[in-house]
Amino acid sequence: MGETLTFLGIESSCDDTAAAVVRHGPDGPAILASVVVGQTAVHAPYGGVVPELAARAHAEKIDICVARALADAGLALADLDAIAVTAGPGLIGGVLSGLMCAKGLSAATGLPLVGVNHLAGHALTPRLTDALPYPYLMLLVSGGHCQFLRVDGPDSFTRLGGSIDDAPGEAFDKVAKVLGLPQPGGPMVEAEALRGDPKRFALPRPLLDRAGCDMSFSGLKTALLRARDAVIAEKGGLTRADRADLCAGFQAAVADVLAEKTRRALREAQVSALAVAGGVAANSAIRAMLETVCDHAAVRFLAPPLALCTDNAAMIAYAGIERFRVGERDDLTLSARPRWPLDKSSPALLGSGKKGAKA
Repeated sequence: MGETLTFLGIESSCDDTAAAVVRHGPDGPAILASVVVGQTAVHAPYGGVVPELAARAHAEKIDICVARALADAGLALADLDAIAVTAGPGLIGGVLSGLMCAKGLSAATGLPLVGVNHLAGHALTPRLTDALPYPYLMLLVSGGHCQFLRVDGPDSFTRLGGSIDDAPGEAFDKVAKVLGLPQPGGPMVEAEALRGDPKRFALPRPLLDRAGCDMSFSGLKTALLRARDAVIAEKGGLTRADRADLCAGFQAAVADVLAEKTRRALREAQVSALAVAGGVAANSAIRAMLETVCDHAAVRFLAPPLALCTDNAAMIAYAGIERFRVGERDDLTLSARPRWPLDKSSPALLGSGKKGAKA
């Protein structure tokens, strides 16, 4: 285990500004403080996250979040052992806001700096919450990501599959927008689906006819849009019942795809536990399907508390501690990375370019 370590974590990769203090000692990890300031009201008028507005909001709030986290933990900067910060992937303006704050604190105090991959933060969360031993299968399913990862260590990840286009959370948000529901779209679509008939509209289950664990949700979103347009053309509008049925059909299609691909990933990974993280993991219908898959496979199902499934800085602090214990350090040359695949050996899921692979 080694000595007790106390880390400040900073997260700002999308639309949540966060800071946390995590201590890891002989009795395991403990979250001493966790502060998350969302930006829902900032982006609501636009139907999605606006990168420039997100970056500005991060710059305005990041130091306040750090001060609150330290105050909540009852600690000063001098009581810390190091600072962990998200260095990517994410919206570059937001990542820069958190990274520059962390660099400034490191330069002023002399505290070591540890850069953390945002996806690694999610992937290691089950070890923070439940001390889950390596190896395990992680399904990261959120607004920006959808990947199956076999996790063998703090820097050892094997991607078994993922979305080749839209992430499920992004698809949920876009479906909410085209159906006139407010953002964030995931909870709104789920609430509407409770009143709907999932079998009324014959929506596709993309890529189930192909081998492997890769997924696609862009075509499903397009199919729903066409079904909506057909109803409007027939009736001259959309009733509440129509919208509920569309939401139920879409949610059922996503759940079916994730369930089947999870079955395949579990067979390939050969592990005894599946952990899920990301905002979409909070969807009760999807979670129930995944639990059923795990029951049939005799595999443990684990979902961290919702506050630690979505973006937060506690996961970044903990991931930083794990990297620190195996000798990983960074200095003030640490740069922000908009693209940073966890699995460096697998072919890119999404297109590469001058900036590298997205995932």
